[in-house]
Amino acid sequence: MSRTARLLALAAAAVAALAWGSSAAAGAITVLGGGMAKECSTAALNGESEVRFEAVCTQALENELLSLRDRAGTYVNRGVLKLRRKDFNGAQLDFNRAIETKPDLGEAYVNRGAAAVGARRYADGLNDLNKALALGVEEPEKAYYNRALAFEGLDNLKAAYFDYQKAVELKPDWDQPRKELARFTVEHH
Repeated sequence: MSRTARLLALAAAAVAALAWGSSAAAGAITVLGGGMAKECSTAALNGESEVRFEAVCTQALENELLSLRDRAGTYVNRGVLKLRRKDFNGAQLDFNRAIETKPDLGEAYVNRGAAAVGARRYADGLNDLNKALALGVEEPEKAYYNRALAFEGLDNLKAAYFDYQKAVELKPDWDQPRKELARFTVEHH
């Protein structure tokens, strides 16, 4: 695995209040180097949501010479900032651009899936989350958590339960999937 791939990171962010009181998890991508793209990355990783940080991302995309990965990552990061404000359509446009730029970037699919789940388009979210898991992501627990939300939105409670459980297995100290699991009662027949 390359140094760049190892340095990619996702930051958890509560982004979309759903009908049952849960929230989707999204992630930002670390952009290496300096400049506005790095500033955009730092804002996304630090949980910022103010519009002014989006402007920094936009300036980076318009004015900086970025590698394909950093350009796609900057679209993802700008989309994450939008997700935090529940601008699901705007976020989806950024994730679409990231996927157009780098179609094998699993994190773009996780985030586009989170946007779809936040907008209650569960089937669309499920497709993107499955694609993200197939491509591989740095923090798969976020994909499983979002997929659980999608399954729950589609009334597939058994699949939702197992994905929440997988998220906890992958990241035992993450409280949100534990809270979701606590809502379930397992009956053995």
